[in-house]
Amino acid sequence: MPELPEITAIADYVGAKAVGTQVRRVDVAALSVLKTYAPGPQDLVGATVTGTRRIGKYFILDARKGDDALALVVHLSRAGWLRWSEKLSPTPLKPGGKSPIALRVHVGPEGEGFDLTEAGTQKRLAVWIVRDPQEIEMVATLGPDALAVTRDEFGAILAGSRAQLKTLLRDQRTIAGIGNAYSDEILHAAKLSPFAAAKSLDAHQADALYAAMRSELQDAVERSVGQHVATLKAEKRSGMKVHARTGSPCPVCGDAVREVSFADRSFQYCATCQTGGKVLADRRMSKLLK
Repeated sequence: MPELPEITAIADYVGAKAVGTQVRRVDVAALSVLKTYAPGPQDLVGATVTGTRRIGKYFILDARKGDDALALVVHLSRAGWLRWSEKLSPTPLKPGGKSPIALRVHVGPEGEGFDLTEAGTQKRLAVWIVRDPQEIEMVATLGPDALAVTRDEFGAILAGSRAQLKTLLRDQRTIAGIGNAYSDEILHAAKLSPFAAAKSLDAHQADALYAAMRSELQDAVERSVGQHVATLKAEKRSGMKVHARTGSPCPVCGDAVREVSFADRSFQYCATCQTGGKVLADRRMSKLLK
């Protein structure tokens, strides 16, 4: 799933290509991707792109048509992606086809624009066209951004939560921008167990977690911004120390990276670095052994 660093880089890349140009056409291939209908895709046609930005894990393309401000808001979810092309086909997309393309935006010079694609069968890619992103309930209820929250605010969040750290970091209404991958990396860097209770941390541990959150995300943003959108997934994978590296040696201590699996997801950690050598129970295997 694209997280804060990748969405920041996507916004930067698309902005460099599209700001100041007009939306020429919007093709919808999967009606289910649209979560709003008024304004609709046709209202974006002829609008001038005024900016691109990120809110949490949402990509925002801002545009203006006369006196009307519009925003194309995109949540790529688990399997969605944005693909920029300088050779978009002029042939309209066919709704209901087998193509992974859900929506195409022709913007910039003739032939350029981007596709929103989604792999797999679980269709969670979501697009809204609104006048203000705060009209979207899931945007309006986001917690403070992970790179904007202050140390005092972060401490208050920890002290007031009964959640485990892994859950807290991924909860967009608590802290916005972090997903499964970077929460693994942050907890590894902070040397904290994913199952530790947020409110149980002492001041030193809270300092370490806050510092790790900022450094891991800032480093990832610096690696990602300026790259072509097509290389961002590989860049994200290459920067991971524990996430999706089950069985590989931890780059800090050399112990094998371990995994805890759930029904539809998993996370990785280093027992030596994070849990004092204790191996966390794998929920999937525990069920099989019962």
